[in-house]
Amino acid sequence: MSTLIQQAIETPEVGVPEKKVWTDEAFMALPDDGQHYEIVNGELIDMGNSGALHGYVCSLLLSALMSYVLPKKLGVILDSSTAFKMQNGNKRSPDISFFAKARLQGMTELPSGFLEGAPDLAVEVLSPGNTVEEIDEKIAEYFENGARLVWVINPTQHYILVYRCAQEPDRLLKSADSLDGEDVIPGFTLSVADLFQKLSF
Repeated sequence: MSTLIQQAIETPEVGVPEKKVWTDEAFMALPDDGQHYEIVNGELIDMGNSGALHGYVCSLLLSALMSYVLPKKLGVILDSSTAFKMQNGNKRSPDISFFAKARLQGMTELPSGFLEGAPDLAVEVLSPGNTVEEIDEKIAEYFENGARLVWVINPTQHYILVYRCAQEPDRLLKSADSLDGEDVIPGFTLSVADLFQKLSF
């Protein structure tokens, strides 16, 4: 092999930046700047800030789930600042997550790092910047990593898509319907209209 060919093989291409490898520690060390990040295919993705309606719907559902799950000791409810480590190395952060107690056996407290796998219930509340491809990719990853139920909530058009698998939604819920925890959060129900209520003060 000639010296020139050897150099070409061994010398990295000039001008091509090395791809950063995001370790758990590096991701955890990101500054608390109010932004929401995920790791997708090795890239740091800024998920952006959400508007008031998005935050309000998340808060209503988070409160309802917390009030039901904690007294019954069914597991833990986590907010959008919680990232979950997927098998492919991605770190995903649903808007709301439920992690069942069966998967937390032996723990006396939650780790300061990441839980492995997707939550049992992942909730995505759509923002104007979300794309269909992005949400479809998330849903697929959640089910590949152990999710049993996914709710996709559209706060502007007042509907919820319920997924039991990644291929297609099981049900479309509108304001006259009720959200059901099924076998994932047994006994939990919430009127869909309660999530889309008008301000009354």
